[in-house]
Amino acid sequence: MQRTPTDSSEQRQKPRSGAPVGVQSRLSLVRRARRMNRQLAVAFPHVYCELDFTTPLELAVATILSAQCTDVRVNMVTPALFARYPDAKAYAEADRIELEEYIRSTGFYRNKTTSLIGLGRALLERYDGEIPARLEDLVTLPGIGRKTANVVLGNAFDVPGITVDTHFGRLVRRWQWTEEEDPVKVEHAVGALIERKEWTLLSHRVIFHGRRVCHARKPACGVCVLAKDCPSYGLGPTDKSEAAALVKGPETDHLLALVGL
Repeated sequence: MQRTPTDSSEQRQKPRSGAPVGVQSRLSLVRRARRMNRQLAVAFPHVYCELDFTTPLELAVATILSAQCTDVRVNMVTPALFARYPDAKAYAEADRIELEEYIRSTGFYRNKTTSLIGLGRALLERYDGEIPARLEDLVTLPGIGRKTANVVLGNAFDVPGITVDTHFGRLVRRWQWTEEEDPVKVEHAVGALIERKEWTLLSHRVIFHGRRVCHARKPACGVCVLAKDCPSYGLGPTDKSEAAALVKGPETDHLLALVGL
């Protein structure tokens, strides 16, 4: 029978190792986190940024647009946007009304327009129109915080970075890798558990898993490849047939095959 949590204490049950949460040794937490990352690599062997781009600037723009918007919607908007605004100069000199119309469907389009125009101007003034490849430089640019900076670094420059979006933060807390809520603190806490070379891939794997299997309201626990290591196993249906119906995405057949379906 599916177990329905009634309060936060339900989510603080004992991990499968048998050690009470908060009493686990640092070593056991690191081992569990890395084991889960390896299992996610089996579940999602071909992870990638789900925003379409060909240049660092395009990725930065797409990531800015993705705030409070789906990647699918952003990818519908960006082909025409990128054709009209191919470089930093084009954004810097953009007519605000025209640019707003290009990105209106992504939501918060006025604020995003301000960010894109400001980004273009800052790039021209400080970086010869090019996106810089250092975190400390990226976070000084309009519209770019640590999350966007790590997306750009990891996917456009192959510099390892942890992207703490809604899915990532939700899952690592559900797995009790950390109790932190602040994205920067989550980034540092998880970075201390996982090898640096794995950070970008880990980010994609966790986000893929959150979108496809470990849903916020009703996770597909019964077909989750992380079941043996997840301290929150049972928050969703544990019956395989019921859980299988919750899995989404193009990897569905592969994910179900891993659990014998």
